[in-house]
Amino acid sequence: MLKPCRLLNTILRGEGLTIIKMATVDYDEAAGPEMELSDEELEREAEGYKEQGNAFYIKKDYSEAFNYYTKAIDVCPKNASYYGNRAATLMMLSRYREALEDSQQAVRLDDTFMKGHLREGKCHLLLGNAMAASRCFQKVLELEPDNSQAQQELKNAESILEYERMAEIGFEKRDFRMVVFCMDRALESASACHRFKVLKAECLALLGRYPEAQSVASDILRMDSTNGDALYVRGLCLYYEDCIDKAVQFFIQALRMAPDHEKARLACRNAKALKAKKEEGNKAFKEGNFEEAYELYSEALTIDPNNIKTNAKLYCNRATVGSKLKKLEQAIEDCTKAIKLDESYIKAYLRRAQCYMDTEQYEEAVRDYEKVYQTEKTKEHKHLLKTAQLELKKSKRKDYYKVLGVDKNATEDEIKKAYRKRALMHHPDRHSGASAEVQKEEEKKFKEVGEAFTVLSDPKKKSRYDSGHDLEDDDMNMDFDANNIFKAFFSGPGGFSFEASGPGNFFFQFG
Repeated sequence: MLKPCRLLNTILRGEGLTIIKMATVDYDEAAGPEMELSDEELEREAEGYKEQGNAFYIKKDYSEAFNYYTKAIDVCPKNASYYGNRAATLMMLSRYREALEDSQQAVRLDDTFMKGHLREGKCHLLLGNAMAASRCFQKVLELEPDNSQAQQELKNAESILEYERMAEIGFEKRDFRMVVFCMDRALESASACHRFKVLKAECLALLGRYPEAQSVASDILRMDSTNGDALYVRGLCLYYEDCIDKAVQFFIQALRMAPDHEKARLACRNAKALKAKKEEGNKAFKEGNFEEAYELYSEALTIDPNNIKTNAKLYCNRATVGSKLKKLEQAIEDCTKAIKLDESYIKAYLRRAQCYMDTEQYEEAVRDYEKVYQTEKTKEHKHLLKTAQLELKKSKRKDYYKVLGVDKNATEDEIKKAYRKRALMHHPDRHSGASAEVQKEEEKKFKEVGEAFTVLSDPKKKSRYDSGHDLEDDDMNMDFDANNIFKAFFSGPGGFSFEASGPGNFFFQFG
């Protein structure tokens, strides 16, 4: 048997109309037509549902409480307290927007319903609308001036408004840590506010704290998969982690949900431009067009200063090109900028260390290679570190090649010619007429020239010296008597001697 539509019956009776329409009444012929309930009977039925709802609410079975309060509302839709009770239940279920609607309906039905105004204010506050919440709490205080809960919630609303103001100033000044702090404080009272969460997530992304930003955005999207702001933040995190293709997909999705989302539009444009310019630079580098690659990487670096990870790679790429162009100091500077942006960027440390090696800044090279080896203990990195340490050790000894003025790859003949030239240049007899200070300095240089020749003219000693070994520790004969070396070199055919003919005068006598 089908019962008459109770809601229609109630509406008709509420309008003071009496309509008898057989088509609207279906009845069981044996039982006869069902009688309409009176207002009192409807109220008793609704109260019964409300009491059952209260029992489930006390047991914290909020879903069942919601069902019974809904039944009460269906029977008596003009009772403010039923909407108030259902609003309280919806708040316990974290369904704050629905709770807000019920609270608003409750106070529309009864403007003196204090709990309705209080719950409406609390919903506004939880959803981040502090201005609307303040109006509701002020209304509560008009009805009940000593209501301590309304007094406290009004203070909370005022605090949120102040945190919003501070966050706005912080964002303009790019003080993203301040914005995160303000949003954390605001969310203590406005825990369901997506706007605050998105702003926090965006600032976390701008601070490079991508996992935290992703987590906040993902939480929002689980509750609202169409939230354009959260989609934008997800894309922003991917963009800043150099996953540009995936980022563009999220930006496009955000724009589908919110076509006027300017931040998503700008980020999408920057992402595409950055990818294109970087790829152009890579192509030019692979083709050996280093000057062009250098310019393209420089242009790419101007597109988005906020993209820390991609810019770190661009600086390192430009450093690689710079080293090819022999712009070693510039390359070192670019690597330093890359490391400043991303302290974990091993490739930048390796590139800078190599540039330090090429400019004979061995202590700096050792420092960078040590950092790399501590992070990634590979055989290759250990070898690079050992090589740098060896070059550093060698750099602290006398540079015999420099003493003779020859290249490290000089031949035996070139070493002999260099010794002949330097030995004659610094021989004490040549400076016998000079001041004592000059004589002392020239004698020192003469000895150094002999020492250098002794090592570099002996294949075994030269090999040990080039390998960084301490020759004295190897028990090798290290007779560095400069005069003996000089005599041995110039004795025999083609030899000569100095003959002094007066103070400061001399001539060479060849044998």
